[in-house]
Amino acid sequence: MMLDSHCHLNDDQLFGDRSQYIDEARRRGVGVLLVVGWDVESSKKALQITHEYTNVFAAVGIHPENVDGASVNDLKIIKEMTKDPNVLAIGEIGLDYHWVKEKSERERQKDWFIKQIDLANEIGLPVSVHAREATQDTYDLLKAHPVRKSGVLHCYSGSTEMVPEFAKLGFYFGFDGPITYKNSTIPKENVRKCPLNRILSETDSPYLPPVPYRGQINQPSHIVEIVKQMAFLRETDSKIIENAILFNFEKLFHVEL
Repeated sequence: MMLDSHCHLNDDQLFGDRSQYIDEARRRGVGVLLVVGWDVESSKKALQITHEYTNVFAAVGIHPENVDGASVNDLKIIKEMTKDPNVLAIGEIGLDYHWVKEKSERERQKDWFIKQIDLANEIGLPVSVHAREATQDTYDLLKAHPVRKSGVLHCYSGSTEMVPEFAKLGFYFGFDGPITYKNSTIPKENVRKCPLNRILSETDSPYLPPVPYRGQINQPSHIVEIVKQMAFLRETDSKIIENAILFNFEKLFHVEL
């Protein structure tokens, strides 16, 4: 059984046809999905989907691009959602410096990152971390504010040299469509060098579609191509990758599948 440990069926591009996308995923052997929120409303939608389908779980949280305007009350709502057993993580949270250049804005992202790590530690959940063009700051913050239940670096885009450093902090690594792109040398090398007991498969759908679906809306069933590419890059059998990912998912998110 394959799984998609980070997708956005709660996104408007997928939400209306979510039954179709879930059915197609299951037809192709993708039996488990983790639907991830990026703000309060998307987190509510993620949780809604978990009540409609079996083996679909949620992560709830506030994405770094959405911290402007976020309030303490939003954090309280997120905390209340974590009482639902279908919520497996706080996420996606973290740092995104791609569009944010002002120091004050970056500091606000850091503040909300810490707030949500503290929440995860309070309730005993792992985290799903978004880190875009902010690898060193992400590492420094996670080292200074340890996550008790560990977490995953979603769509890991940092350097290969940082993989063992994040692994020492107990983190897992999610890999997505870019590992199938012709010129994505670093993501490919990261798959090769990532410890097998730290690897996870993601689509980040509807974004980052893998080859041969580039230019199309991504969906959870495309995890098949990502797992195949992982096996190719590591020169091993796809079943070995599938089994490792399943074991890692259960261990990280404390769920039996």
